[in-house]
Amino acid sequence: MTDEIKHEEADHRGAFYIEHDGKRIAWMSYSRANARLVIIDHTEVAPEFGGQGVGRRLLDAAVAWARATDTKFLSTCPFASGQFAKDESLRDVHA
Repeated sequence: MTDEIKHEEADHRGAFYIEHDGKRIAWMSYSRANARLVIIDHTEVAPEFGGQGVGRRLLDAAVAWARATDTKFLSTCPFASGQFAKDESLRDVHA
């Protein structure tokens, strides 16, 4: 899976997502708590794309964005929380 990861944000809500053949097949959504803190609340990948590292690609894009914008994350999403817990290289953006 090499489709581009896109990012959208409006009205304190945002998402990193992938579209494939015109259909959104994966996304990681968040809500903004303040100017420098967002809460990742959900990650979903279409079943046919599961097990291919798509969720991690979304998180890596979110982490790159957070580093570039001096933003920190909290997470209520089990996937993102698990990744932050097991991968020390992500902890610089985890509040």
